[in-house]
Amino acid sequence: MTQWFRRSLKRKITILLLVSILVPLVSLGLFAYWIASDLTEEKTKQSGMSILEQMETNLEFIMEDMEHMSIFLIGNKDVQKYLSSSGDEAIKQQTRMIEFLTNLVYSKPYISDITIYPNNDVSPVSNVTIFQSELTDLSGGRLDASSKSTTAWWSPLYNIRTAGGDKRVVSFVRPVRSLSGYRPIGQLVVSLDESVVASMLHSSGLPVDGYVLLLDNDNSVLSGSIDPLPRTLSEALPTLAQMTGKSGSLQGSNGKDQMSVLYLTMPKVGWKLLEAIPSVTYKAQNRYVLALTGIAVGVALLLIVALVIFFVQRLTRPLRMLTDFLKTSDPEQPMKTYPVESMDEVGQLVRSYNRLGGRIERLTEQVKHAEAERTHTDMIALQAQINPHFLYNTLSSVHWMALMNQDHNTAEMVGSLTEFLRFSLNKGAQYCTVEQEFAHARHYANIQAIRYPDQFEMMFMMDPELRGTMMVKLLLQPLIENALIHGIQKKSGKGVISVLASQQGAEMTFAIEDSGIGIEPERLARLVSLLNAPDEPHRDRSPEESYGLRNVHRRLLLHYGADAGLKIESTPGVGTRISFTLPMTEE
Repeated sequence: MTQWFRRSLKRKITILLLVSILVPLVSLGLFAYWIASDLTEEKTKQSGMSILEQMETNLEFIMEDMEHMSIFLIGNKDVQKYLSSSGDEAIKQQTRMIEFLTNLVYSKPYISDITIYPNNDVSPVSNVTIFQSELTDLSGGRLDASSKSTTAWWSPLYNIRTAGGDKRVVSFVRPVRSLSGYRPIGQLVVSLDESVVASMLHSSGLPVDGYVLLLDNDNSVLSGSIDPLPRTLSEALPTLAQMTGKSGSLQGSNGKDQMSVLYLTMPKVGWKLLEAIPSVTYKAQNRYVLALTGIAVGVALLLIVALVIFFVQRLTRPLRMLTDFLKTSDPEQPMKTYPVESMDEVGQLVRSYNRLGGRIERLTEQVKHAEAERTHTDMIALQAQINPHFLYNTLSSVHWMALMNQDHNTAEMVGSLTEFLRFSLNKGAQYCTVEQEFAHARHYANIQAIRYPDQFEMMFMMDPELRGTMMVKLLLQPLIENALIHGIQKKSGKGVISVLASQQGAEMTFAIEDSGIGIEPERLARLVSLLNAPDEPHRDRSPEESYGLRNVHRRLLLHYGADAGLKIESTPGVGTRISFTLPMTEE
């Protein structure tokens, strides 16, 4: 990683700029997320407190209505008369009292029942038929005839059984006194239907999975928007701290989930409205805020990265061009001149390299020209050593003598050798057609087939469109010779050598494949390295260094450039494939 960073000025500038910009950007995004999260939580709490205040208003209206109704009833003459009567007179008035209480409750669905308990032996009277009530057990004797209770009070939540079914109610109990003697004559009970309160709490616009509880002074649950309804606050939120003050917020748990708790005290009766909101609600909103923040930061990040890469690219482009030039410079190729795009220090450096490149290119051309002259002189000297006409005439005489003696193998071998030498010398020409190159390779193969009968089989396959295409001559024969000597002859049994020529777009590919012993990976690696190694004039080469392969490889590079060298593929025990690719030309 350190070397990767050190080797590129572009990477250094890009990384330093990105770090310098991204650290403040990410910090700003985190700060914005933190502020937005706090605002989201505060907004949720304010919304929850508004819901509690609305519930408080509705409940206070109901409780005030019940208290006003109780005051009206204890001052009603019919109620006073019924509580003061006894015997048959009280029985006659029961029907009228039931009708009176029924009419009074008819328009108030939140009132479950109104029941009057006389202190004498007269039966209680109510707008509904009550079979069983837990109020007596909860009153602590305050409904007995001997009760001396003089104050009104609210009961806890309790059950009653009526003709219409079981109900849960919370009752407002008020003592009734005689208007004439101010003596206790009974108890008035106005019961609030808990199901109506629960429905009101449930439909108040609570968050998902949130709930509201109505608690009395002892933190016993009077009603709520959840089912089943807990009896006490400690059952619903066992870890909640003590609530102090008129309103506030706390953190608690129901044993499974963390909850944010808002509470509001009803001043007239001391009851509390409590709203519990799962913390996952905040977290879901925070995740939404985090997603928005992440998208904003991500878009800004992409824009910043694009701008940084663009400007760094523009800044380092001349330097990168020089770097690529130095990496790819090849004495065999003309050196490129790069345009000067600025007058700053980079532009001056580019101009200096352009001047240096021109000088190097001139020197390279001089070296190439001298090398070409030397090669040409060597070829002329070689051809001058052999008198082609004398050689051809002598071989022709040997050929006819073999035919006269009916030695057909010798005649065929001499004929192939004659054509082989005629093509090899060819007055110093360096190029031939693909068809001529294949014919020369066939002559060589015929000679070797006579020398080594039944040891190998030759296969020639050429794309017909390549017949007239020009190429450097004497490329295939050394490769066939290499396949025969180093591949086929070292393997028992008869082998196969294939010579292939195919067209691929504007290029032609030649391949020599053999079914010989193949080449071990270590030796193949050494062979490839020797192909590209510089010449050492005074070094003695061992046979396995394949001088013929090296000669063909160097001629390909000399005439066609760096991409035209030999490519060697081999599998031990299976065979070897040597290929090269040339551009198509007819000149």
